[in-house]
Amino acid sequence: MTNEPVNKDIKAIDAKPEVLFERRGNMGLITLNRPKALNALSLAMVRELLATLRAWCDDPTVLAVAIRGTNKAGRPGTAESLFGGFCAGGDIRFFHQAALAGGAELAALDEFFTDEYTLDHLIHSYPKPFMAFMDGVVMGGGMGMGQGASVRIVTERTKMAMPETAIGLFPDVGGGYFLSRCPGHVGEYLALTGAVIGADEALAYGLADVKVAAARLPALWESLATRAFDSSAAVEQWIATELISESDRTACATGTIDAYFSLLRVKHIVDALEASTDRWALRTAAALRKRSPLMLHVTLEQIRRARTMTLADDLRMERTLVHHCFHLRPGERSETVEGIRALVVDKDYTPKWSPARIEGVTAAMSAAFFESPWLDGEHPLRNL
Repeated sequence: MTNEPVNKDIKAIDAKPEVLFERRGNMGLITLNRPKALNALSLAMVRELLATLRAWCDDPTVLAVAIRGTNKAGRPGTAESLFGGFCAGGDIRFFHQAALAGGAELAALDEFFTDEYTLDHLIHSYPKPFMAFMDGVVMGGGMGMGQGASVRIVTERTKMAMPETAIGLFPDVGGGYFLSRCPGHVGEYLALTGAVIGADEALAYGLADVKVAAARLPALWESLATRAFDSSAAVEQWIATELISESDRTACATGTIDAYFSLLRVKHIVDALEASTDRWALRTAAALRKRSPLMLHVTLEQIRRARTMTLADDLRMERTLVHHCFHLRPGERSETVEGIRALVVDKDYTPKWSPARIEGVTAAMSAAFFESPWLDGEHPLRNL
């Protein structure tokens, strides 16, 4: 943790701390500082974020919070290195290692998800203005934090996605909640395919609030840190005047997506896409054929259940789902372990999914993921 001002902390941006916390004026400022890993979240980072944000909740001198990520492409020691990459998600190499090791490491993995989902819930319900500078890569756990912010800032460099089905996982960290609230059936589309979208689509789909030129970010951050605010309401007024008033939401046409992703079953969706002569439909079908067939079924059910859930109930459901991702089929048998192995560890890009095809997944296989492993009153997120 550091209390040094931003212009001084630039010199230390490659130092050991994976999260930099600052107090400047009446702002609490957070910089994710793990650029070589695209600011992927570790258990230690999640716990530091939780502890600090809880402390700032109760600190009357902190009127608002802002979070950003560092950029491995930027030259160390420059303002540009402080933007350009928000957060690529959780540390999936740790997921793979812990799941195979079992014992204490697997227990730490369980703790990671409990703490991460608790952090996401805290950000969504934060009692003070919370600004997320969602520049560059914003995926997985980065979406979990960013979507909870009261002001979600994107740029022309934003690459936003929930790509979990590609590694045999599902869009967690509240993904069921915020994706299911996209217009039409865009949520099912983004969740199943893991499609990467830019700033304009994020605005249109309700996943961002304002688009700002990336070149403006350093000055905007500095303005927040140096401006004299006398209340959280004053910060909100400044945001409304300086940021939100400039935002231009593009029209959102979802007809093509809805025609396919409103269908009842995964097989119905894929069959309809493959029967089309449209190039987008055929590319989308090909992408789905590469995803974990089992987790496609789990994900579709997750999104549709979450549409009528509160955030807390959705996170509790997702905590059950992620438990089963590593415990229902332990070790190498886990779809998630196999997906990470193929795409990140061995990089052979040929995951051996089980079942291998969408047509091989039964309703019972998917339903097992939604059965709670905990007795009533024992769920790790029961207090949300």
